[in-house]
Amino acid sequence: MPLLAIVYFSISGTTEKLAHAAARGADGLADVALCRVTGDDIVSGRFRNEKLLETIDRAGAVAFGSPTYMGGPAAQFKAFADASSDRWSKQAWANKIAAGFTAGACASGDQLHTLTYFSILAAQHGMLWCGLDIPGGEDPGGRNRLGSQLGLATHLVDGALPPSDISTAEYLGRRLAKMAVRNG
Repeated sequence: MPLLAIVYFSISGTTEKLAHAAARGADGLADVALCRVTGDDIVSGRFRNEKLLETIDRAGAVAFGSPTYMGGPAAQFKAFADASSDRWSKQAWANKIAAGFTAGACASGDQLHTLTYFSILAAQHGMLWCGLDIPGGEDPGGRNRLGSQLGLATHLVDGALPPSDISTAEYLGRRLAKMAVRNG
């Protein structure tokens, strides 16, 4: 079974809920490593967690997750991405399947920019991007509620993640795992 590394930063727990939902979706199709970027991983502004990077080295697929802050990923996630440059120069993550998910404060809170950031990070590493194949507003279960084909974008409604967005995260995890199986 391929390894799916879900690399995410979460401050309030929202992005963590999406990461766990993606892991549930991949269950039985891939081994899953939940790789949470924490404040302790950042030393003097630099990401310092070689074990997490080595987990990605072994993975066949990677999901990137971060809240959207001020129109992009959180600084903690960005520190992780910056630290991946040694792998970039060797193209160590080339041909892995990648996907992304994010949560913002508003329905139109620039989450697409965070997903674009993730897809460019993946492209720089030579990874293959896996978006959502659910047309926005067309799914009977309400998945892909905000209509982002690039990845999962969500926001809280009345202080909670909508069940349809949790279902979308599970779907994205399952889709990513299936792609990793095909790619392996």
